[in-house]
Amino acid sequence: MPHRHGWRLRGVGGSPVSLLVVGTSHRSAPMDLLDRIALTDDGCGELAAAVHAGESIREALTVSTCNRLEVYVEASTFHGAVHHVGQSLARVTGVPLAEFAETLYVHYEDRAVGHAFSVAAGLDSVAVGEGQILGQFRTALRRARRAGRAGSELGTLFDHALRVGRRAHSETEIDAVSRSLVERGLAAAATELGPLDGRTVVVVGAGAMSSLAAMTVARQVSTDLHIVNRTRATADRLAHDTGATAHDWDELGAVLAGADVVLTCTGATGAVITAETVRSLPERRRVLVDLALPRDVEIEVGELPGQVLVGLGELGDTTGGAAAQDDAVLAEVRAVRELVESEVAGFEILRRQREVAPTVTALRRAAGEIVEAEMGLLDRRLPELDEGSRAEVARTVHRIVDKMLHTPSVRVKELAGDPRGDFAGALRELFDLTPEEAAAVEAPPSLGPTPLLAGRSTSYTQVQLTGGDQ
Repeated sequence: MPHRHGWRLRGVGGSPVSLLVVGTSHRSAPMDLLDRIALTDDGCGELAAAVHAGESIREALTVSTCNRLEVYVEASTFHGAVHHVGQSLARVTGVPLAEFAETLYVHYEDRAVGHAFSVAAGLDSVAVGEGQILGQFRTALRRARRAGRAGSELGTLFDHALRVGRRAHSETEIDAVSRSLVERGLAAAATELGPLDGRTVVVVGAGAMSSLAAMTVARQVSTDLHIVNRTRATADRLAHDTGATAHDWDELGAVLAGADVVLTCTGATGAVITAETVRSLPERRRVLVDLALPRDVEIEVGELPGQVLVGLGELGDTTGGAAAQDDAVLAEVRAVRELVESEVAGFEILRRQREVAPTVTALRRAAGEIVEAEMGLLDRRLPELDEGSRAEVARTVHRIVDKMLHTPSVRVKELAGDPRGDFAGALRELFDLTPEEAAAVEAPPSLGPTPLLAGRSTSYTQVQLTGGDQ
């Protein structure tokens, strides 16, 4: 059925859209780029304000972590919103858009919902299942609400995402995925070297997984612990929490020279420890535990004399990261993915029902206006009618109208989640409700329950190639 009222938003391929997320993360960008565009809390606020000022933006919220920078918006146009977010990112970060445009991904409609839920559940983290992201989501939502930039759309989305994240941690063993990997890595090192007490351990990186590794080492083993990270302030914080020594990134080679065990997970898109680097080090038996995906350590390192390389495969992780499609995905990860998909479907039903509500309200308002108009005619035709009789007639007519509208009102709400049709639209067509009457221009669009990972995602550069708003 065509939508003659023109209240729907149009996206790629003409599909309706209002929710968008534009961002970059360890999945798409090299770590040095993520470091350059990283924002402080004040910077996040500045970015959200810049985005929210856009003509097509109604709500805006930013999420910034050591491994991602994302902007969530509720918008009235697709291409215009994406373009404006990209320009705002470049202006606030001070990095030319051309340098990171190809790393930007765009998710919209239910895929934006699914992405938010997956991130909150820890499925998109370097350390699968880490819980830090929930605190970062809460901070982002609180900041946006305080500034008046998160309303019914993004506020509801993030409230629900936080609920999904809490369910993932309370109803599954997703927390154990990363923790068990670190423990197995240390066990593998002990198998090769003997007891690790007194050994020199180097942790490369200071993100969620590396932090987990450092804390596990500090808790379980008495060692000489060192942290090397691109951002020194982050390394300092982790070193303070674990009793370790922090180092600048350019000290990596010197620190590796004295290492017995190396645990690394930087989120970089290429190797940070190469065979050439290791060849230049003094001969020493080392165990390198590579917890990163993609790999932090070149596979050739394991072929060098005295070097033992243990990767995710050897540790028994077959998830291939949070985005894995492998049949052998760990049960915990699979359980969370199923939970997320179920929650996305439920959330879309809620959005459909929210869309229906203004239409039902408008229908009843229109019916009430008809009753009042008819009662006005009755007053002119029967001016001698006493107040008591008039009130009884009015109550009777209202009861008739209520009974007539009860069933369609209930049924259209029940059918709101049915992807086979736009029942609210049919109601508007049948009763000739205008956009103003329906007040539906502010309602979220009706979205069908497509699979979590299917469609409704693209890249920033592809959006720019497709031209103007549709």
